[in-house]
Amino acid sequence: MKAVGIICEYNPFHAGHAFHIEKTRVAMGGDCVVVCVMSGNFVQRGDFAVFSKHARAEAAVRGGADLVIELPAPYSLLSAEGFALAGVRLLDSLGICERISFGSESGRLDELAAAAEAIVTAEAVSAARVWLDRGLPYAAAQQKALDAMMGRGSAVLKSPNNLLGVEYLKALAAIGSPMRPMTVMRSGGEHDSESGLSASAIRKTLIGVGADEGAGTDKVKTCSDAGDGLFMRAGSDRGSAFASASVPEPCAAVCRAEIAAGRGPVSMRSCELAILSRLRALDNLSNLPGATEGLDRRMLRYISSEASVDDILNKTKTKRYSMSRLRRMLLCACLGISADESSEPPPYIRVLAMNSAGIAALKEIRKNTALPIITKPASAKKLSGKAAKLFQTEVRATDFYVLAYPDADMRSGGQEWRISPKVI
Repeated sequence: MKAVGIICEYNPFHAGHAFHIEKTRVAMGGDCVVVCVMSGNFVQRGDFAVFSKHARAEAAVRGGADLVIELPAPYSLLSAEGFALAGVRLLDSLGICERISFGSESGRLDELAAAAEAIVTAEAVSAARVWLDRGLPYAAAQQKALDAMMGRGSAVLKSPNNLLGVEYLKALAAIGSPMRPMTVMRSGGEHDSESGLSASAIRKTLIGVGADEGAGTDKVKTCSDAGDGLFMRAGSDRGSAFASASVPEPCAAVCRAEIAAGRGPVSMRSCELAILSRLRALDNLSNLPGATEGLDRRMLRYISSEASVDDILNKTKTKRYSMSRLRRMLLCACLGISADESSEPPPYIRVLAMNSAGIAALKEIRKNTALPIITKPASAKKLSGKAAKLFQTEVRATDFYVLAYPDADMRSGGQEWRISPKVI
């Protein structure tokens, strides 16, 4: 069986993601299984996913993927380096993926590989440390170091998908994986742009509709600034107007169903009171991922004094720390995730969605992996040790995530134990 892996978030799945899968399949000769390792209910930028992991996984399969496996919250809420390493380790553990494919602004594997090799040299590490000591954020310090070493060649790191691609290449080398990398040039709008073909633009449109950003309104408002017709009719029943040139129709149908059921769109703001309640019960943040150089004490000071999540983040922010790093810390604090939970590779394989090709791939994975495979939630009860502990963390994370659902009737606890993988 020919298989290729993709590490993703699909927050939400859109036409650019479908393009990546299609081009990857063509490059593999057309006859291959596409296996995705996807962030769960919380994403690497430090936020709630706009739709649940099972809904996003279903959309991914309807959009071209064959098998979607979860990257649990302690790993999806890591820095780009940690996120990439965990995703690569999980793909590698499946034992069936001969290639790993990622999107990039560059589209040139050679220049990404050159940056990946340079960035781990002693010279680059030493140079980056100088800039870190001057107060620059980690990414900016790395960029300064490579500017000095590579000249114009370092410009590749100034684009976010390129930067993540470099982290995938570093991770492959670090673990000695036999998977070979390939990259597809990203099409459409810039990453995190607020217009064009980008998940950020779609999220902005989704979260911007309805009263109080998803606080339970039954009507959908037209977002005239969306620019892509995402919501076509004002005053429509909840979810019925979701249609977009940026989202393949089978995937848009999944989003419509989630909106109609009151399970989306989801945002951090709609869970603010729960977040503040969790944070104010804490008296120590030192065990959080990224809690270094006194950042934990600084954040704790503002948790005790500020009236909103935005105020906590804005007061904690300095030029040295990115907002995404602070959001990840904040969410890890709420979810009770400590740094040691992500220090080792993911200890199980959790299936979120699949089609017939994905089912066949899963049979091959069972022959090749040493990790336990969770299909139906009940099988998680057989886990032991660190795997059992991680699944319980995921149970708590989902219980917290559903508190942000627009419909209060959808916020029941224990949903992690009740939802099985979607078979398309």
